[in-house]
Amino acid sequence: MSGPESAPPLAAELRSRGLRLTSQRQRVLAAVSALEHGTPEEIGARLRADAGPDGAAPDTSTVYRALELLEKLGLVWHTHLGKGAPIYHAGQQHRHVHVVCQTCGEISSVDPGVLDGAAERLRAELGFSLDVGHVALSGTCRACTEEKEKP
Repeated sequence: MSGPESAPPLAAELRSRGLRLTSQRQRVLAAVSALEHGTPEEIGARLRADAGPDGAAPDTSTVYRALELLEKLGLVWHTHLGKGAPIYHAGQQHRHVHVVCQTCGEISSVDPGVLDGAAERLRAELGFSLDVGHVALSGTCRACTEEKEKP
């Protein structure tokens, strides 16, 4: 369910804020980490699959509340990829920009440095500070581009 790497930061962070470490919060964080990029619905499905046919899994509203709390604590991040629910990933992962193929739906991660020029320009021209952890770029992946270019 949850690895030893997820429980200690969560437990310490919750205790420092006077909150309890519940098994549901711990399981949601473990599911986010395991999925790498998952919607709340996918996280809930993972929890149900992990629980098995006779096990208990948190309901959808509990998953959403846990995600909201975990994000406030900086343990998970969300990104909107366009239409639909946001995706969540563990906060301990390196910061990255999401690249989403509009054709096949593949999600890739790239180093935020790819946007350095654009971020500098936004700062200089608008005084705008870009949060690359929430950036999603949409386009067409290599495989779909090559498929379109076939004669």
